[in-house]
Amino acid sequence: MSEGKYAGNIIDRAKEGFGPPETPEQARKREEHVTFPIYVDEEVVPGAYYFMAAWWKKITGEGSPAEEHDHEFDEYLVFLGTNPQDPNDLGGEVELWIGGEKHMLTKSCAVFIPAGLKHAPIYFRKIERPIWYLATGPADRYKKAIAKG
Repeated sequence: MSEGKYAGNIIDRAKEGFGPPETPEQARKREEHVTFPIYVDEEVVPGAYYFMAAWWKKITGEGSPAEEHDHEFDEYLVFLGTNPQDPNDLGGEVELWIGGEKHMLTKSCAVFIPAGLKHAPIYFRKIERPIWYLATGPADRYKKAIAKG
């Protein structure tokens, strides 16, 4: 990458140790389904807020690892299709739970989750072409509170 005063503000990889611990076999299997090319928080760039990018390529059959939870901060969840002829076409179906309601996403979209609103799980039900999944919020790092009962 480049050099200079702000070169550290250009993030071209996921944070080291991001995500749950994996064995080499678990990492290989996960990589068949989803890749995390970018993850940043204040440990990567001092003063930055958290941002995560995931490239979903194949259905896992297990849904997302996220249980229903909420945050002390607002969050955006973004789902983008990769059809250059129709950027609104998600190229699949994503089941997203918000406040106990099931929503089926079939178009590229951004979902605003206000602080305190319970959300998840997320299931990638159909993938015809890779889907970009992005998440960000004004917090120095990702923190969640798992819903009880």
